[in-house]
Amino acid sequence: MADKVGKKSIAVLGSTGSIGQQTLDVVRQHADRLEIVALAANTRVGILEAQAREQGVAHLALGDEGLAADPAASGLREHVADCAGAGREASLCFGAAGIVELAQLPEADIVVNALVGAAGLRASYAALKAGKVLALANKESLVVGGDLLMPLATPQTLLPIDSEHGAIYQCLLGEDPREVRCLWLTASGGPFRGRSADELRDITPEEALAHPTWNMGAKITIDSSTLMNKGLEMIEAHHLFAMPYDRIHVLVQPQSAIHSMVEFADGSVKAHLGTTDMRIPIQFALSYPERWEAPVAPLDFYTLGSLDFAAPDTDTFRCLYLARIAGEAGGTLPCVMNAANEVAVAAFLAHEASYLGIAACVEAVMEQHDPAPAESLEQLEAVDAWARQAAHASLDR
Repeated sequence: MADKVGKKSIAVLGSTGSIGQQTLDVVRQHADRLEIVALAANTRVGILEAQAREQGVAHLALGDEGLAADPAASGLREHVADCAGAGREASLCFGAAGIVELAQLPEADIVVNALVGAAGLRASYAALKAGKVLALANKESLVVGGDLLMPLATPQTLLPIDSEHGAIYQCLLGEDPREVRCLWLTASGGPFRGRSADELRDITPEEALAHPTWNMGAKITIDSSTLMNKGLEMIEAHHLFAMPYDRIHVLVQPQSAIHSMVEFADGSVKAHLGTTDMRIPIQFALSYPERWEAPVAPLDFYTLGSLDFAAPDTDTFRCLYLARIAGEAGGTLPCVMNAANEVAVAAFLAHEASYLGIAACVEAVMEQHDPAPAESLEQLEAVDAWARQAAHASLDR
């Protein structure tokens, strides 16, 4: 519930990552309208402590249970004790269950889920079950568990923090969904747009992390370079907007000025344009249904120059093709695809697998799986665990 002065209260899960830190930027700019009541991170204790002290946050969680006995967490314990000593309710939890607790915190109106990977699914489920507004930046929640989450959600309680889905969401405001012909998901094409498979064989993590237009975390940046990120977004769009896959199209738009488009039955197309800064979709999710003063400088159309478009190369960037296959099959196959990709990307970033080996690993694991309907969080967690084991065995070390 909003507090007595009308501020929206926010729990930020994944507060030390790129989206989490930009969420705090938005809160700083609109401190008269927003307040943070809970913060969660995985392992970055120092950043979490600094955030908690700056914002005066009394409810904290760390996903890594091993940190419970680590002296590095002593500063967090002191801060929480100080909050409790001042008569405030305060808590410090460790492990995945602690993060889920924050997703259900009574004081929170909005839960920003900026966790990385499949670990975010249970928190998303808990937030929606608790009646929170879920501002969702964790793609894997819908990719893995969209069949379980969407029955709990409405367009007012599930707001995407994503340039593409936020764009589509805004293009659909006031429109009749029955009059939508198709969705156009735009992609920058990543740093390797136009290259052949032969030119990608010796790509290093450092090269793949050099995204041309967006500033993002390491995992999502690699996914952007392989076009897996766009594949995940395609599955998300299917769930968020109840759109069949044959009416979801991916379009390369290198300038990243058009964040996505909606085409209607009469041939009209609505496009959402804006500066390439994630604080814009973050702020919209927090301010909805209002629009507040821009958190960044607006797009300058006088200097924008040209807008270019191209079809994606799914032969070279096979992850996009694999994601469509997984999405169309549905059930547990997207879970398998996502888990294998997380393992392969982590191995690549650690210089333990090749760049082209990411798609090869995902495809190999998908071929080993017999999809079944998605029925429960426990089933999906078991499938995820199996797929990770299979992926480790399939890496081209």
